Amino acid sequence: MPAFDRRAFMTSSGAMLLAQASAQEHRAPPELPHPAPARALPQAWTTASTIALWPHEPPGKAGFAPKPVPADSPPVFLRNVARPDLHVFLPAHPNGHALLVVPGGAYTFVSVANEGVDPAARMTARGFTVFVLTYRLPGEGWDRRSDVPLQDAQRAMRVIRSQASRFKLDAERVSVLGFSAGGHLAATLATRHMEQTYAGVDDADRLSARPFAAGLAYPVVTMRSPWTHEMSRQALLGDAPTDAEIDRRSAELHVDSATAPVFIAHAMDDKAVPVENSLRLMNALREAQRPVEAHLFQEGGHAFGVGYPNTPSALWTDLFSAWLERLG
Repeated sequence: MPAFDRRAFMTSSGAMLLAQASAQEHRAPPELPHPAPARALPQAWTTASTIALWPHEPPGKAGFAPKPVPADSPPVFLRNVARPDLHVFLPAHPNGHALLVVPGGAYTFVSVANEGVDPAARMTARGFTVFVLTYRLPGEGWDRRSDVPLQDAQRAMRVIRSQASRFKLDAERVSVLGFSAGGHLAATLATRHMEQTYAGVDDADRLSARPFAAGLAYPVVTMRSPWTHEMSRQALLGDAPTDAEIDRRSAELHVDSATAPVFIAHAMDDKAVPVENSLRLMNALREAQRPVEAHLFQEGGHAFGVGYPNTPSALWTDLFSAWLERLG
């Protein structure tokens, strides 16, 4: 009897399946729902305990100038953040792993419902202690605008580590999860955690700002055209950034041997933040031989939060949690 030829079998089987598929009527999947933002802050947000990020005024306070809030802006899109803080969400059965969650909002607001409260609920159910960051927005007059969000993210990592014993955490296992522009901030933290963006204010600033690992959901990664998200770039860098300023805040250009392991979730039909952002970062991590896991969904668009029910995108938080547990 001739030896079993797996390659020939796979080739012929694939051809038969392709023929069968082409003979069937192509049916597009139903459109995904895009729910409107909540019209009130979730109770879980308003009742959560908070930790002030800075003991006194944040860096660059002299330039802060609150902006008028658009009349149609949902209350879950926070603006004019004068006092950045952490909202704390505690698990019933803590696993000792802390997670800093960084909502998105194109660096013009902080979306605290679908990219704050919702992922906090998913991750606390798996034992993670979650700290949702309300960070300052660079276009609101702060000095050194392109450093302002990173100042808050670095400070947040250090504050969480300084309070590890209070929350029964392993100070080494403090990870970050960022969405959209918050994903850019998380990617910047993963690659530029050692950048000195502010003068230390207390003992917490002696601690490392490097995340144990970084999760990125549909992240803005690069500031380079044509792949960047223009609104996020303008808010972070201003109207006419130089090439040097653009490259300084393009996370894929700063991957090195100290970059934290990265998990990526992105939909390939994202029309706001092209999937090339995630692909460029993934390739940079691979070239640097840094750990990376990427899940690219056929559909989901942008800002899908924890995912759409009964679609593959609804599984990404489980995948992220399992990945973190394997790292830990």
